[in-house]
Amino acid sequence: MTQAQTNPFPNSDTNKRYYTYDYYLRKTFGGKCAKLPLDVGFTCPNIDGRCGRGGCIYCSDRGSGDFAPEAKLSVAEQIRVQRELFARKWDVSRCIAYFQAHTNTYAPLPVLRTYYEEALAQEGVVGLNIATRADCLPPDVVDYLAALSERTVLTVELGLQTTSDETAARINRGHSFADFCRGYEALRAASKNIQICVHLILGLPGEDDARMLQTVRDVAKLHPDQVKIHLLHVLRGTTLAKLYENGEYQPLDRDRYVRLVADALELLPPDTVIGRLTGDGKADDLLAPLWSRKKTTVINDIDKLLYARNSYQGRFNN
Repeated sequence: MTQAQTNPFPNSDTNKRYYTYDYYLRKTFGGKCAKLPLDVGFTCPNIDGRCGRGGCIYCSDRGSGDFAPEAKLSVAEQIRVQRELFARKWDVSRCIAYFQAHTNTYAPLPVLRTYYEEALAQEGVVGLNIATRADCLPPDVVDYLAALSERTVLTVELGLQTTSDETAARINRGHSFADFCRGYEALRAASKNIQICVHLILGLPGEDDARMLQTVRDVAKLHPDQVKIHLLHVLRGTTLAKLYENGEYQPLDRDRYVRLVADALELLPPDTVIGRLTGDGKADDLLAPLWSRKKTTVINDIDKLLYARNSYQGRFNN
């Protein structure tokens, strides 16, 4: 019997003991989809002064859009460029347009509508992923997103990172957990069709293991459709880089990160899709931890630990 055949986790057809994004795509679209990062030149309310300046301490100038084309290109042109790039490795007949850089609902509704509709009009685009903040969801935008979710597979990705307001202030997040919950609940009430993905970061300054896992427990109670778990990595030119270079921040080591991810998976609902388990920055910009470049190895280690524990996603979710 193989590990896949003896896997006790129901939302899997492989050896993976968690609800992978790949499995979700195959169930939703009948096969894999290329997810194309886009940058349309938005900013963020804790960059432009609405709630702060300088942005989160870990963000690069591209606002998490380091792998997207330049914003000077139209949405249609960015999708064309990205499809050509991705086609070297993957089937790009089905694509998800991923508005990734900065806060992608932080503009007047007519502006948002222009960009989103342009993306949907491109051949092969079967869904939209919109990365934003929960404090940037005014009622007219929420209503439009609800309408969009009737026409396409729509995922709204909400950066939370931590449920600790103390940590949020430390990283210059610019909103509280209560602010996040208000935006989350507005989306949830607007349409059952909107997929809500919550982003979490492990390794934030000042957080011990118990505090990180408390964030996971808090998010599990919200029962999001998807969760992305990120490793905090240090990029050149960021405020976090200065802390790291001054010896004021120490990234997680690999063994600790692997254990924390396995612990987190055990706490999350079994029907929550896991959109990501780790990540890194551009090679030229990454200062630490350098082990994060070996993403496949990290993910394999998580798989091995869950198997050694005879555990799976949702084991301790109740």
